[in-house]
Amino acid sequence: MCPLVCKLMFTMDLPKSLRKALTLFAMMTVVSSAKGQQSGSNMVNAPSNAIANLTQLRQMIDRGHAADALQQLDQLKSQSSNLPGVDRLRGVALYTQNRFAEADSAFASALKLDTSDEEATQMRGLTLFRLGKPAEAIPLLEKAHSWTKETRTDPSYVLALCYIDTRRYDDARHAFASQYGFPPDSAAAYLLAARMFLRREYVPVAKESAIKALDLDPKLPMAHVLLGEIALAGEHLDDAIAEFEKERVQNPLEASSYDRLGDAYTRAGDYTRAQQALQQALLLEPNSTGPYILLGKVLLKRQDAVNAAMYLERAAKMDPGNSMTHSLLGQAYRLLGRVEDATRQTELAQKLQSANQPKLQEIR
Repeated sequence: MCPLVCKLMFTMDLPKSLRKALTLFAMMTVVSSAKGQQSGSNMVNAPSNAIANLTQLRQMIDRGHAADALQQLDQLKSQSSNLPGVDRLRGVALYTQNRFAEADSAFASALKLDTSDEEATQMRGLTLFRLGKPAEAIPLLEKAHSWTKETRTDPSYVLALCYIDTRRYDDARHAFASQYGFPPDSAAAYLLAARMFLRREYVPVAKESAIKALDLDPKLPMAHVLLGEIALAGEHLDDAIAEFEKERVQNPLEASSYDRLGDAYTRAGDYTRAQQALQQALLLEPNSTGPYILLGKVLLKRQDAVNAAMYLERAAKMDPGNSMTHSLLGQAYRLLGRVEDATRQTELAQKLQSANQPKLQEIR
């Protein structure tokens, strides 16, 4: 009851009717105050409940239940279009379903509500990259290129890929260097960038960057291997062999030098030297399947099916999911007259190859 009303009631000689009216007014004031306090309590609890719900929905997405989470997020969106975090989480759910155009719209809506939302900024940049819009992705990824607790894909790496695809090669090198912690204009940075350029099939740029790395540090490990791989990509076999030989002399314990050298000699048709290089690779790195597979291939070229099968069987035990191994093993068994084994290996190779072929994503 209101203190002022109480004081009036008990200190003044009031008519009975007026006292009754004042009592009713006081009771209404108390009820109104209680409702106001309850309403205020609900206002405080509503955001915390929403945050708890969003946390649960995030966990659902992380556990692979994006579709179920998206249904609930759409309901929240229809109830309150300005609830913080809903659009961002809708974008995350859509992104995991490869619905990139819709995810982009959701992240854009999240950024309209909060331009400082780092995760939405980062995720929209990744989404635009997946949509084939690297130029549009770059400003967003430049704003939020650091890791957060929700980061799944290194934004520095994606930013560097965007720079490559927009022909900003120096910026790409700097981004890769930042990712790996190298000085941006160091030999290591140039070599790292060359590897990434080659992976994206920017062969001339990769070669230029690798040569620059060697100019800065003539003894830089693996630089000649990379130049050899670049030469192999262009089917310049003599250049490739020369580069791998340089690396072998400079870095004699690096097994990959001998492995790549064996591959180059195989392509050149020099099977004797190829076999020698590959056996040297195995002595240095007996747990790598590559030399075993290449040796099987070389020995098949030399009509030595017995030894080819031996190396290929070892490779198959180490990596049962490699279709090339089973295909070559099928050829070896066929040469040995083991028809049923050959058929089984060929069928397995075809099955594995089919399973590993990339699937075209549905355009939504």
